[in-house]
Amino acid sequence: MRSRTHDNAMAEMYRNDPALALDVINGILEDGEQAELLTVLRQLTQAFGGVQAVAEQACLNPTQLYRTLSPKGNPALNSLTAILKAMGLRLAVQPIDSTPAQAA
Repeated sequence: MRSRTHDNAMAEMYRNDPALALDVINGILEDGEQAELLTVLRQLTQAFGGVQAVAEQACLNPTQLYRTLSPKGNPALNSLTAILKAMGLRLAVQPIDSTPAQAA
């Protein structure tokens, strides 16, 4: 029996169940940490063909993408949106509760 890494197993799960990836990302955005988000984005990058393929789709240099998604990465908003777009995803803003926001 061939063993595989946790990241490879998660990439396969996300590839087979994209809704799971959305749930995980949204959960992290709700109350997680940046390191967790970067881990999931690295796993999703594997699910979408690897760094080279995602970098090409996102119009980023593969080295830049690798560094951006590293554990110490700090992606700029334009890089993050390009990476997500390459994966068919986007960021969205939602209210924390059902109370409408009031103008200051």
